[in-house]
Amino acid sequence: MKIHEYQGKALFRKFGVATPRGFPCFSVDEAVEAAKKLGGSVWVVKAQIHAGGRGKGGGVKVAKSLDEVRQHAGKILGMQLVTHQTGPGGQKVRRLLVEEGADIKKELYVGMVVDRVTQRACLMASSEGGMDIEEVAAKTPERIHKVFIDPTTGLTDAEAEDVSRKIGVPAPALQESGKLLQALYRCFDETDASLAEINPLVLTGKDQVIALDSKLNVDDNALFRQPEIVAMRDLDEEDPLEIEASKHDLSYISLDGNIGCMVNGAGLAMATMDTIKLFGGEPANFLDVGGGATAEKVTAAFKIMLSNPHVKCILVNIFGGIMKCDTIAAGVVTAAREVKLSVPLVVRMKGTNEDLGKKILADSGLPIITAGNMGEAGQKAVAAVKGIQ
Repeated sequence: MKIHEYQGKALFRKFGVATPRGFPCFSVDEAVEAAKKLGGSVWVVKAQIHAGGRGKGGGVKVAKSLDEVRQHAGKILGMQLVTHQTGPGGQKVRRLLVEEGADIKKELYVGMVVDRVTQRACLMASSEGGMDIEEVAAKTPERIHKVFIDPTTGLTDAEAEDVSRKIGVPAPALQESGKLLQALYRCFDETDASLAEINPLVLTGKDQVIALDSKLNVDDNALFRQPEIVAMRDLDEEDPLEIEASKHDLSYISLDGNIGCMVNGAGLAMATMDTIKLFGGEPANFLDVGGGATAEKVTAAFKIMLSNPHVKCILVNIFGGIMKCDTIAAGVVTAAREVKLSVPLVVRMKGTNEDLGKKILADSGLPIITAGNMGEAGQKAVAAVKGIQ
């Protein structure tokens, strides 16, 4: 689950990570009032969307008067902000963060993820902070320093100060920087985060170390023990179909194609989409019904797929292990009748109760196209779409 920058900073502060003072705003007038509360002569007006690259997209502006705060807030609020992470359609800005300006002497980068190889949290830090950190990682990876943190000790004083020194933090600020990195690790650990990122982490003219930005993603599987973070969820930032799918315990991601896919198991779902591409088609979605599908769940899956007006065919690919083929077949027949299916339906199933499942499909009287293997299923789905076109 993703949260906004201002929400991430609130969590950062809770664990002792220093951030600029600021207020979330939902209107232009609120933005001006926030600037008045903060005082000073320089403010930053920042778009709040679940995507990076906001600065390059025009979603972060510096204001040196209250009139400029009003002007920038008016332009950013409601804009369709396009960044390298939003796609060409962009994302509508519904919230702002107005912060006090900072005296930036140097921009650094700090991030934290879970490393699968070592099965530890990995702290990544670089002296090259700012908007082009991806370019730094690609062209000069030696400038990114890593620490794999032992969960029994946490990030030690020595490790925190050593990585701070490597990224160019001066001696007077080493201790403060070390404490900030340790606080970031505690935040990462205790919020069940999958990603914590500060870009940039800035060194001020007074050698203070401040998190000028925040990105915090939390593991969806741990949300049951993070009610405070669940309350921060912004549904406006999510695909409505993905929200509906989550209500039925379905894993769904919208794509740009026209062949809807319903599969049990994420690996098989990926292979199914690859097969569709192999034969010249384009998948319209990733949809994993998991191992506990019922007729109700399958019906919900069909409704979600068909909510996409671009879907011209549905491909159901099931491997019957935990999930029996006859259960899925009965669900598919029920769903097809309930939604009054009007697009071609291709079904391939293998495994437990396979013959019984195929009999249920054959006896349904529905125009279901069956396939004996995955390659045949992909070919038939692509051919069905081309037949419509």
